[in-house]
Amino acid sequence: MENRYSTKRFKSKWLLYVILIFLVIQILMAMYYDQEPDFFDVKSNAEIRASLHQHAMVTGYVTGATFMEVTDVLLGKPGGYMSNDVMPPFVLMDNMPNWEFGVLVQVRDFARVMRNDISRSQSQSEEDEELAAADPKFHNDNDKWIWPQTEGRYREGQAHFHDYLSRLADGTDPEAQFYARTDNLVTWLNLVEKRLGSLSQKLSASVGQDRINTDTGGDEVATTSTFKPSELRVQTSWFKIDDNFYEARGATWALIHFMKAIEVDFKPVLEKKNALVSLKQIIRELEAAQDTIWTPMVLNGSGFGFFANHSLVMASYISRANAGVIDLRQLLEDG
Repeated sequence: MENRYSTKRFKSKWLLYVILIFLVIQILMAMYYDQEPDFFDVKSNAEIRASLHQHAMVTGYVTGATFMEVTDVLLGKPGGYMSNDVMPPFVLMDNMPNWEFGVLVQVRDFARVMRNDISRSQSQSEEDEELAAADPKFHNDNDKWIWPQTEGRYREGQAHFHDYLSRLADGTDPEAQFYARTDNLVTWLNLVEKRLGSLSQKLSASVGQDRINTDTGGDEVATTSTFKPSELRVQTSWFKIDDNFYEARGATWALIHFMKAIEVDFKPVLEKKNALVSLKQIIRELEAAQDTIWTPMVLNGSGFGFFANHSLVMASYISRANAGVIDLRQLLEDG
């Protein structure tokens, strides 16, 4: 009987060891896979892709190659695409899935602008077939893990975009175009302006704020579908603070690369409007939002409290970048 008792204790001890080892491995894997991807050089990336596929570096190629690389990083970074994973440690991680969503929103916006504006000569022209096929693929649910799997749909979108890029670089297909015009750039900047404004508001609400309701913009005859009080109390849930923060990190990471690609392909337009410096300053502000976080978690101190508030710092950089986008858009429209 004593021997049976000893054997039971031995098995229980080893079971405990196995559980502890499993937990340690999961924690180490989570720490490794939770690292945000590095930046890449948009010009070098385009040159490598052009050399690999024997493409010509035509107008729009740097932007198209940047789009392809951003989606490659989204899907192929260490750990792959995690937003729809249901197995540990990925199911327990939320920082990287929120980072992925921030990138995905920018990818969706850019794919839509490419389809509706940049690849078309005017509103009455036909849309590019490959871009028309690629665009909806990126709008598949970001956390869907059953068939059709999210990664599969995004890869299909990539394949269609690659076919468009190949036709663009070939130079013999007049239907494949990239129009680096002022109006097309303004259309995309309008979207960026709204996205950055939304991110800034969500980040700023990490501390409770009393806001004046500006929904009607002071228009005396404007109406709304539902009633809202003249003053609003806005505060982000404690569970959403780090979600918003990492979504903003992902969005700004993607925007930095798209902005740098735009700087190359729209350079004649930007130089003519004396707007190149404005774009560089926007990129500088977005890069500041990517600085290393030196604490193990996102801190949420009060505005002037003892502890830092990472969300407010991020909101500051994004607000300044957004102000730069507004100024750049106005300069392009009026300059």
